[in-house]
Amino acid sequence: MLVFGHPQVFKTFNCAACFHPRGYIIACRSLCRSSQTAHHNMTFQKAPKGTIAIEEAVLDPAGLSWISASAPLFNPGHRQTPPDSPSGSPPGSPTRHSHLTSLLQDVHTTRLHQMDTHGVEYMLLSLTSPGPQGESDPAKAAIIAREANNWLSEQVKLNPARFGGLASLSMHNSADASAEAVRAVKELGFFGLIINDYQDSSPGAPNADKEGKIYYDGEGFHEFWKTVEELDVPVYLHPRYPAAQDLEPGTKWGDRKQILGAAVQFHLDLSTHVYALCSSGVFDLFPRVKVVIGHLGEGIPFNLWRADHWYNKPVKKATRPSKEDYTYYFTHNISITTSGNFNEPGLKFCIDQIGVERCLFSIDYPYDTIAEAQYWWHGVDLPADQKELVARGNAIRLFKLPLDP
Repeated sequence: MLVFGHPQVFKTFNCAACFHPRGYIIACRSLCRSSQTAHHNMTFQKAPKGTIAIEEAVLDPAGLSWISASAPLFNPGHRQTPPDSPSGSPPGSPTRHSHLTSLLQDVHTTRLHQMDTHGVEYMLLSLTSPGPQGESDPAKAAIIAREANNWLSEQVKLNPARFGGLASLSMHNSADASAEAVRAVKELGFFGLIINDYQDSSPGAPNADKEGKIYYDGEGFHEFWKTVEELDVPVYLHPRYPAAQDLEPGTKWGDRKQILGAAVQFHLDLSTHVYALCSSGVFDLFPRVKVVIGHLGEGIPFNLWRADHWYNKPVKKATRPSKEDYTYYFTHNISITTSGNFNEPGLKFCIDQIGVERCLFSIDYPYDTIAEAQYWWHGVDLPADQKELVARGNAIRLFKLPLDP
């Protein structure tokens, strides 16, 4: 039986200096400021069985240097801090670090309190979009990924009973992406990888197209997918806002900024990348690669019949790069989550199309609230065995999480 609400306090640590302001006791290495002594006999109390959420965003301190670029896109009324602002924030940073930015930076206080209150057992955390994918300089992108992974690894160590991590990667080239993936999984203990759609680059750069974007369906990334297969961890493909040149006046998105972001643009852009991966033959070469996409599959499950109908016509089948059609890869390589798409009929349709074992719960916190997601999940009418799989069982199996089944 899943427990979806458990507001009790877990008092399990022996360090008297680490009482949370809300009454929770949590791991203390970075939060305790009053005790310099070693913390002995720490134990991590597992929460009662609840939901496992796997697309949950964070922001490391270094990320404040780049997050401001997307703030006006998320919130068109956003204003940046003027140079003479008394707030103390540097020019160009979000005004006094907006409430959303504060939630992204928090792991162990408001986030954990909400998890306990509403019955979220465990979260897989990942750097918010665009992360390294928004940096066109390869060296700088690699630094963003490495610093974020180091920081997130330390955060997870503070409470591994409740949190795990997905590692960020610079995707400028296959070799560097593979090396950081190996480090993150084997040395830092991450359970998977996250990539925010295409990589910003520049026209003429290795692997880049004429628009200066790098996609991962070409031969230049076969080494990366081979490494992913050998590591045996999932890759979460997540959306991002358009590159700066695509927001200029006179461009598709630049003249239609009202449809940027999660409502429309995210799934249109990322679904194209997913279709490209499926049709490229990557999954034929590396059949054990596992990819996860959120928001009920970025709309793709609802188009699978038509996509296959045309992709399987003789004129297409004779020359297509992949051996199989889209549904095959969605039932062998790809899983989807409910992140930010709390749609019961839509979830049931996806279960019917690709199977319950490929559908996972997720929230998309803090862009959506834990309370709203859990309230929705309480009311979802599925058979008990299916609800258990979507809520937690599939995530434990796919990501090899250290949780009781």
